[in-house]
Amino acid sequence: MSKLFKIGVDAMGGDNAPAEIVKGAHLAIQTYADVEVTLFGREEDIKKHLPANDDRIKIVHCEDVIPMDTPDPAMAIRRQKESSLVIASKAVKKGEIDALVSAGATGALIAAGTLLVKRLKSVDRPALAPLLPTVKKGATTILCDAGATSETKASFIYQNAKLADIYAKTVLGIKNPTIGLLNIGTEDAKGGTEQVEAFTLLKNDSSLNFLGNIESKSMISGEVDIIAADGYAGNIALKAVEGTAKDIFALLKAEIMSTTKGKMGGLLLKKTFANIKELINPKTVGGAILLGIGAPVIKSPGSSDAETVMYAIGHAKKAVQNDVIEKIDAALSIVKENASE
Repeated sequence: MSKLFKIGVDAMGGDNAPAEIVKGAHLAIQTYADVEVTLFGREEDIKKHLPANDDRIKIVHCEDVIPMDTPDPAMAIRRQKESSLVIASKAVKKGEIDALVSAGATGALIAAGTLLVKRLKSVDRPALAPLLPTVKKGATTILCDAGATSETKASFIYQNAKLADIYAKTVLGIKNPTIGLLNIGTEDAKGGTEQVEAFTLLKNDSSLNFLGNIESKSMISGEVDIIAADGYAGNIALKAVEGTAKDIFALLKAEIMSTTKGKMGGLLLKKTFANIKELINPKTVGGAILLGIGAPVIKSPGSSDAETVMYAIGHAKKAVQNDVIEKIDAALSIVKENASE
């Protein structure tokens, strides 16, 4: 029998937990023959939603749950030691599972990754790297960082590009990923001091395929494979894109349904709209990986349904399969050694 990739899932995290999370885990073992899932959470609640028994789904009982709206994520991680997220994070740190998936509170997951799984010594700050669907069929763009660190430093932005570059090569199979720096204009000298300095660092690194600055209006255009950003700007840009896409679809639907002619036209264009919606569907990209820590940790959207969870588990498996952590650590260790000489 081939190696089983052991993926841990926080069964209590997310708006639709535990029902959709548990169903997603069951869907994952049906989809991926080489995956074993460990569900962390209240055993009684988990068992209610398991469609069938399977020896590739295990349960670790956890009495406590960190709520989605926790006001102080770091404090929650320190205090709620019996929570599903904390116990799952400790399990991945110990090597009892290979990777972790959670649709729970983003801040709590980042805190757990940093405080419990621990960042790599070669990394200054972990970075959250979601895969953005683009208007180019089948293509995605990595945004790094999307909010793991709100502090802005040129060295952080540069490191975010390096993290994403390694990830794109090892997990996504992109041989020479193109990189854009998120900025307020495309001219070389645009942005504040940190962005200008980051531009220089990126331009001077011959190992990176850096194309220059990119504006937020082009984030899902597919112009680049990687958008390097500080966490503050990256998070704002990401939420603006997500909100705009959602509102445009709502606006189109309202306009189409407002008149008889619109309804008739909408019926004719139903397949076209469905194709467009699928093209920019964030569900299939498998969530965002927290890069720079000692094991693959995947943040699935809070609104995750079973299918989204399944893709997130597949994303986690692929990260383990391609040794992304070891490759990031090795590459960034060399960068640090060169910088200290």
